[in-house]
Amino acid sequence: MAKSTQLVTASWLIDGTGAPPADRGAVLVKDGRIADVYRGAPPYGALPTGTETMHLDGCTLLPGLIDAHVHLCLQGDGTPFPQTVAEPRGVVQAIALRNAAVALHAGITTLRDCGGFPDVLYALRRAITLGYAPGPRLVLAGWAITITGGHCHYFGGEADGIEGVRVKVRETIKGGADYIKAMGSGGGTPGTQGWRPSFSREEVAAIVDEAHRFGYRVSLHCTCADAIDYAVAAGVNEIQHASFIAGPDVSQRFDPAVADRLAASRIPICPTLSVSRFVYQAVARLDAPTPEDRASAERFERMAHGNLSNAGELHRRGVPFIAGSDAGWRYSPFDALHLEIELMV
Repeated sequence: MAKSTQLVTASWLIDGTGAPPADRGAVLVKDGRIADVYRGAPPYGALPTGTETMHLDGCTLLPGLIDAHVHLCLQGDGTPFPQTVAEPRGVVQAIALRNAAVALHAGITTLRDCGGFPDVLYALRRAITLGYAPGPRLVLAGWAITITGGHCHYFGGEADGIEGVRVKVRETIKGGADYIKAMGSGGGTPGTQGWRPSFSREEVAAIVDEAHRFGYRVSLHCTCADAIDYAVAAGVNEIQHASFIAGPDVSQRFDPAVADRLAASRIPICPTLSVSRFVYQAVARLDAPTPEDRASAERFERMAHGNLSNAGELHRRGVPFIAGSDAGWRYSPFDALHLEIELMV
């Protein structure tokens, strides 16, 4: 294959170093890899002979984005979760392949999957590595470890009891996971309870201890105050959602004491603020919403405002944040990380 060099220029540059955006900027690409980054005008006279130039006036060059919470095995188009996981595995593989390509074309160059079918995810990672499929680099948990019948149990990560969760951590590592994801409370899976912890305090501690013993990080899904408290006490590396759901009506009750303990721990959270917004916006677009549709939209609109309020309280206490869209879940697409970032701002 002939070697090539391209120069891409744009009206603005964010170089990822923490420096302010630059007026004008350019990136030099040699054989598909970034060779240099220029703030301001590039040194045209010093460029290799035959360099091709692409001018993107009115655009911004910036490093590839990282979406820290996605589910590649799910469509993100409102298809009910049980319906998706009942599809033949080849169909789910095609869904995951499509999702990875959509994210890449949106400028997202790293995806962290927070739970899916391990065989689908590891095959996708291998295909991308070998160059058979376009996609970002993938950071994978395989299945999420969950109680029997717990959130995302369809993916195969069920485990119970202190010894049971330790064994499941080892199985997850054996399968090829990059980190450990566990469901500290129920969630959107039918029949689970997001307002109660799923694992006991002791089970959470065992998951974290076993993962850390082998050098693996742990992220815990927490949608209620007690689950957050268990996570902080166990010393997880990160918390997903960090919402304060208090009952089946998904009303939220912020707990200042738990929030203060979370802030003191310096454990970062991934609040996934855009999920509820996508749900109620999708219902609003329906031509003839049913009373059930309208009730669902109102419920998720309340949840969206509650999550935003809680996130503000946590931010004021100094809790660190990272950005994840929960793409794949309900109506969350794989090319809308920018909305999550806007809501965080």
